[in-house]
Amino acid sequence: MAVNPPLFGNGTPIPFVDEMFVLTRDSVEFNVDHPYSPGSKFSAKGSLLISNFRVVFVATKPVGNIAAYDLPLLYIHDEKFNQPILFCNNLSGKVHPVVPDGEHPSLYKVSSFKILFKEGGVGTFVPLFFGLLRSVRAANVESVNVSAPPANPLPSEQAPVEDMIRHAYIDPNDPTRVYLQQPFDTQPSLRRLLHFQSQEAF
Repeated sequence: MAVNPPLFGNGTPIPFVDEMFVLTRDSVEFNVDHPYSPGSKFSAKGSLLISNFRVVFVATKPVGNIAAYDLPLLYIHDEKFNQPILFCNNLSGKVHPVVPDGEHPSLYKVSSFKILFKEGGVGTFVPLFFGLLRSVRAANVESVNVSAPPANPLPSEQAPVEDMIRHAYIDPNDPTRVYLQQPFDTQPSLRRLLHFQSQEAF
C-alpha cells in the first residue's frame, strides 16, 4: 500500500505503462490502518478505481494531507466479502505496505482495510474484483507470498482484462461503472514508468 499516488487534476489516478482500469465505484467508505504511522487510522468517503495492477481509493475530500491510497493487487491477502445482517456489505482484507526506497521492511506493518458499500448493490463489483485478483495471482504465481510480498508490486504478467470485461455480468442494482475503453488516457505521455512509492513522509 502506498499513500498519495499521483493524480490528474480531476482526481483520477495517473496510470502506469500497460495499466488498464477495469471499473470504478463511487460513494464508498474506506478504512485502513495507516502503514507509515503506527496506531493511526484513516477513514474517508470517496471513489474506488480498480485496474489490472491495483485498487486506488480517492477521497472526496482529503483527510489531513492524505487524498488517495494505492493497494497493489499482489500485496492484498486475506480478502473477504462480508454481508452482515444489520450493517452494509463490505470488503475486508490485509495489504502489505510499499516500503520507501532505502527503508527496512521490518519498520512497516501489514495494514487491515475495509471498504463499505453504503449505496447500491455489489453484484457487478464483487465478481469482477475477485476474478481480477485470481487472474493476477495465477499469472504471477511465483510472486505471490503472504508473508513476504514481491519487491515490485507491478505484476510481471498481465491479467486478461478485456476478456473479463467482455463476459462480466452487469447487475442493474450495482452502481459500479465498468470501463469498455480507458476513461482518462488522453495524455499517454503521462503514463508512469516509475515503481510504486509513497508520496508522503510520515
